[in-house]
Amino acid sequence: MTTIRAISFDLDDTLWPIWPVIERAEAALHAYLDAHCPRTAAAYPLPRMRALREQVAHEHPHLAHDFTAQRLICLERALTEGGEDLAHARPAFEALYLERNHVTFYDDALPALDALGARFVLASLTNGNADLHRIGIADRFAVRVAAREMGMAKPERGIFEHTVRALDVAHAEVLHVGDDPWLDVDGAARAGLRTCWVNRHGAAWPAELPPPDLEVATLDALLAALEPDGRLAAARQATPGEPVKLG
Repeated sequence: MTTIRAISFDLDDTLWPIWPVIERAEAALHAYLDAHCPRTAAAYPLPRMRALREQVAHEHPHLAHDFTAQRLICLERALTEGGEDLAHARPAFEALYLERNHVTFYDDALPALDALGARFVLASLTNGNADLHRIGIADRFAVRVAAREMGMAKPERGIFEHTVRALDVAHAEVLHVGDDPWLDVDGAARAGLRTCWVNRHGAAWPAELPPPDLEVATLDALLAALEPDGRLAAARQATPGEPVKLG
């Protein structure tokens, strides 16, 4: 079995829960609009703004990798309907983005990153628009890959291959860790990476997908699953075709 030399991490719902972040960010956006663009705020309460964002995403599939661009289109459209200055789009977005980067880590996240970073080269690999410098963890990753900058998103093979090239290791020497079975696990496996599914809530694995190499409930369990030489602990005891389940 190939040993692991590098680990790539998804961010949202892997290192922190994303929905509380989005709720706070959208509330901050609405507060900005209420203070500076009251007609737009009245026309677009939170439920309608969320529906508009979904509509914009559907209308602009070429921007599936760029949540920032999608948000700005939403704001310009809402401001136009409200008859208010489009110059407010950028500061309104900044009000949202400030809160988007105020995350609350899972308790295991930072200790695991520190421990794993002492043994492996780490990369971040995200479809989201989090700013790791603002969040304060950019220096924990030797490589940082974001869909918005790449012009493509997981599960596209190219974004995984770019990450592997940046890490300067073989595909099979990279373990990709993430919470999404399709975007993270299946996408990484199709690109030739090893895979770890972070299943914090005891979800069932999708029957239509091949299983991950490893399934963990916590990042503490991931840390325990990797032997000092980079092999997956207990892999020899796993049934072929089944994931090693830990934690």
